[in-house]
Amino acid sequence: MDVKENNQGSIEEINQMNKEEFVSTVGWVFEHSPWVAEKAWESIPFKSREELLQIMVTVVKNAEAGFQLALLRAHPDLGTRLKISEVSQKEQAGVGLDRLSKNEHSEFVSLNQRYVEQFDFPFIMAVKGQSKETILAAMKERVGNPYEKEFPTALDEVYKIAGFRLNDVIQ
Repeated sequence: MDVKENNQGSIEEINQMNKEEFVSTVGWVFEHSPWVAEKAWESIPFKSREELLQIMVTVVKNAEAGFQLALLRAHPDLGTRLKISEVSQKEQAGVGLDRLSKNEHSEFVSLNQRYVEQFDFPFIMAVKGQSKETILAAMKERVGNPYEKEFPTALDEVYKIAGFRLNDVIQ
């Protein structure tokens, strides 16, 4: 059974996969960080999609700070016009970040630069259900956060993104 993004399968099918198939199928839900799926696979079988997500989140929470930081840095800037992963591109297009005016794009670029300079990782937000206005407002608010608050906030957003992505893969 080949379950990929946009092609839903069941948790039962996921549970029958060998490690390579599993990582190929769900390794992308944490942006460019298949190590999360590799470690989560050790907990097969999963009772549900929610349990799989929780185990993957626990893998990240238990990882060394360097791995967590690398995971955050694997995410693209919101509103970027650079080449990004197909799934990130679809997520950003879904809220209009691919259709920013010149002024809006400049504001996103400026805020992204300030954010990266302050935190050393890109601004991350689960954009599903958001608008470019709510995202921009969150950027303006969060760029002023202390690192100790923003690092876990960014990880929480990564967990939300992974949950949305898993919902697209597993029924």
